[in-house]
Amino acid sequence: MVLTGDSLDEIHQVKHFLDHTFKIKDLGTLRFFLGLEIARTKDGIHLNQRQYALSLLEDAGSLGAKPAKVPFDPSLKLQLAQGTPFSDVSCYRRLVGRLLYLTISRPDIAYATQQLSLFLCNPMDVHYKAALRVLHYIKSSPAQGLFFSSTSSLKLAGFADSDWACCLDTRKSITGFCIFLGSSLISWKSKKQTTVSRSSSEAEYRALASLACEIQWLNFLFTDLHIPLLNPAVVYCDNRSAIYLAHNPVFHERSKHIEVDCHVIREKIQQGLIHLLPIASAAQVADAFTKPLPPALFHTFVSKLGLCTIHHPT
Repeated sequence: MVLTGDSLDEIHQVKHFLDHTFKIKDLGTLRFFLGLEIARTKDGIHLNQRQYALSLLEDAGSLGAKPAKVPFDPSLKLQLAQGTPFSDVSCYRRLVGRLLYLTISRPDIAYATQQLSLFLCNPMDVHYKAALRVLHYIKSSPAQGLFFSSTSSLKLAGFADSDWACCLDTRKSITGFCIFLGSSLISWKSKKQTTVSRSSSEAEYRALASLACEIQWLNFLFTDLHIPLLNPAVVYCDNRSAIYLAHNPVFHERSKHIEVDCHVIREKIQQGLIHLLPIASAAQVADAFTKPLPPALFHTFVSKLGLCTIHHPT
C-alpha cells in the first residue's frame, strides 16, 4: 500500500490506525512498488521500471541482443494474415502483456505495443519478430523513465493527432494524444479508433474528442485534490480544418457525420476547459503515438516527452 498526502501528521495517523488494526510493516519512503522504481530528489521524482525491463529481457533471452534505435520498423506494415502462424500463442500474449505493463513509465513504446496488441488472437511469426524488436529497443535504455519536476507549473497542455485509415485490415485510424502538467508528461494514449473515419478531419476530431474527455477527467481529479487549475488547458492540433470546424458552427451542415465530436470539442471550448491552437506538424509531439517514425525524428519527439535515465548504461 502507498500512502501519499501533503500532511505528514495525517499520514502518521493513518499508519498508526492501520498498524493497530492489521499489524502492518512500515517500509519507509517509497522506493519500489509493483515493479516501479521511484527516486526522489529536490528537483522532482523519477519513475522507471529498470529491474522489470531487465527481467523481461532475461526471460525472453534478449540480454545479449543488439540494441535497436527505434521500437518499431518504419517500413513495416503489420496485417492479420501475414506470414506463418506463430507456434507458441501463449508466449506471444505473455510478452505483449508484459510490454503493456512497461508502458506505465515508457510512453515511447506505446504505439508499438498498441500495434502488437491487435494480433493477440492469431499471432504470426512476423508479429513475434516485431515484439522482439521492441525488446531490442528497450535493451538500449532499460532505465529510461518519466521525470516529474517539482517546479512544474499547474498548467495543462495537450497534443492530439491521428493517422488516417492506417490499418490495412480495417482502414480504421489511430488516435494519439499526450498531456503535460507544466513540463511533466502525465497522460498519453495510442489506440485504434472504433469506427472508420471518412476523412482526415474526422479522424482528427475523434482524437481531439478523446483528448478533451481525458482533460475533463483530469480537471475533476485536480478538483478532488483541491488543486485549482486557473487557466484552460491548451490543446494543440496540426489539422487546420478540424480547428476551423471547432470554432465555426456553419461548417456543421457539411459535416453531420462528425457532428457529435464537433459538439464535444465546441462545448469544451465554450466552457473554457480547453483552448484550441494550431501547431506545425513538425512540432506535433503526439505524432509518435500514431505512427512509426525514423530514428532521428523518433528521438526528437521522445526528447520532448521528458524521458530520461538516472542509471549509467550497462
